[in-house]
Amino acid sequence: PSRGAVRRYLRRFLGDRRLIDLPAFFRWLLVNLIIAPFRAGRSAKAYRKIWTPEGSPLVVYSKRLTTALQERFGDELVVRLGMTYGEPSIKDGLASLMDEGIERLLVVPLYPQSASATTAGASEAVMKELCTWWEYPTLRMAAPFYDHPEFIKAWAAVSHDEVKAF
Repeated sequence: PSRGAVRRYLRRFLGDRRLIDLPAFFRWLLVNLIIAPFRAGRSAKAYRKIWTPEGSPLVVYSKRLTTALQERFGDELVVRLGMTYGEPSIKDGLASLMDEGIERLLVVPLYPQSASATTAGASEAVMKELCTWWEYPTLRMAAPFYDHPEFIKAWAAVSHDEVKAF
């Protein structure tokens, strides 16, 4: 995670109107002239502390989840990863699904909560991309899962292990 790479990411991420609720011109000024230039170095240093030999933990674990889900579903479903602000992008993930000839699409934003800055932004990016297609699949968006008993159980198990290690 170099300073330049983090600066580019911050500009893209923080340039999202759902994250900073300002008119576009003022958001651009804030992000490009204040936040990104001054925060990129510190953020790159922090990212280097958690970076893995395989790369970004978010990308590494998201790809592992994608692989595990594909293995679990086998030929029954096609599973692809698309990231709102990273690679592989939502556009790339959808293009891969199009190449597979899918007719129905279930989008599962990997944010447990439902918020404009996360779930809605990812959903909007999917819909914007699909609107550029001549033919597109039937679309369904998964509901937020922050209060699903299995999600809570999994987080409790992870938290318990972390507390014990503390």
